[in-house]
Amino acid sequence: MGKTHEHIDGRLRAFIEEQPVFFTATAPLGGDGTVNLSPKGLRGSFAVLDELTVAYLDFAGSNAETIAHLRENGRITLMWCAFQGAPNIVRVHGRGEPVLRDDPRFAELLGHFPDIDPTQHGLRAIIVVRAELVRDTCGYGVPFMAYDEDRDLHAKRFAREDDASLDAYFHKKEHIATSIDGLPGLPLPLPPAPF
Repeated sequence: MGKTHEHIDGRLRAFIEEQPVFFTATAPLGGDGTVNLSPKGLRGSFAVLDELTVAYLDFAGSNAETIAHLRENGRITLMWCAFQGAPNIVRVHGRGEPVLRDDPRFAELLGHFPDIDPTQHGLRAIIVVRAELVRDTCGYGVPFMAYDEDRDLHAKRFAREDDASLDAYFHKKEHIATSIDGLPGLPLPLPPAPF
């Protein structure tokens, strides 16, 4: 049933790149901390960088738990489920880091996402994950569900923001600069967009 993979390539790579949604899970080191599980979507916001490295665009939202947890300990799991076609679940367990807008690597990494306009979504970081364990398992219990299209609400909401107003938005949110558990989150003030 389950299989461990040495690399993210071939059929496995094709599978994860075809999925319209995936999930991220992170947690702080403290045993009483809050586990964070987030859905991620928007076509073009995920990329396989090499056979053991993946990345996704981290857009504006009401918290920054993933960034906070990665800054503290780097642990992350990504998961994709087949909601159509053959049943399959793929998990990438690894170490991640948020590459922030003022990082010299940001512009080069952004080049891996040519099919999405970063100015429309309040892009705040690129999450880069280095795989330590890659596994797929059956998805027999995952229901069939149809994908219609991406929602356009996120782009409509954040396309009207510039760097100053986006920074002001982040400052007003309780869990952007600091996580639910009090960990450092997104560093503020928000650096200017390099695009």
